[in-house]
Amino acid sequence: MQIGVLALQGAFREHIMMLEAIEVTAVAVRLPEQMSDLCGLIIPGGESTAIAKLMETYGFYDAISQQHGAGMAVWGTCAGAILIAKEVLDGIGGQRSLGLMDITVRRNAFGRQKDSFVADLDINHLPGEGFRGVFIRAPWIEWVGKGVDALAKHDGAIVAARQGDLLATSFHPELTGDPRIHRYFAQEVVAS
Repeated sequence: MQIGVLALQGAFREHIMMLEAIEVTAVAVRLPEQMSDLCGLIIPGGESTAIAKLMETYGFYDAISQQHGAGMAVWGTCAGAILIAKEVLDGIGGQRSLGLMDITVRRNAFGRQKDSFVADLDINHLPGEGFRGVFIRAPWIEWVGKGVDALAKHDGAIVAARQGDLLATSFHPELTGDPRIHRYFAQEVVAS
C-alpha cells in the first residue's frame, strides 16, 4: 500500500512521518504523475489559498479528481478539508476547491492564528480513549450531505467527517504523535 501526501506547502513532512510510523509506504507528491500508483492521498493543512494556487499551477485539480474517480481515497486535514469540500464559506474570491466531498466548510471558523487551541475529541469508529485535536486557524464543517458520516464534533461544530473513500478533519492529527487517525485512513477509508 502506498499513500501519498501532497507536498506543495503545509505540514506534509509530519504526515509522512505518521504514515511511516504505522508502516505504510509514504510518497511525497510534488507532481501529478506521482499519483498513478497511490491507494490514497492526504492533502495537508497549511494555507488553503497557497495550496490551491500551487495545485492550479502544477495541474493537480484534474489529476486528483481523475485519480479519485479511479479509486484513490482522499483525506483533507484543515486546509485540505477546505480543498476537498463541495462548498467553501468565507473563502477568498475565486478560491477553488476540488468539490469531491458533499460538505460545506467555513474557512477560519474557529478564529485566527492567535485563537489556536487543543481539545479532546470523541471520534466515532476510532478505538481507544479521546483524541487530542490540534486546531490552528481551523475550519469547521457547517453542513454534511446525506451520504456523509459526521465522526466528531467540538462545541457543537462538526470537525471530522467521512463519505466513502473521503475523509475530512478540521484539526491536525499529524501534530499529535497519535497515529490512530492515520491508521483509520489506511485500514478503513483506503480499504473501502
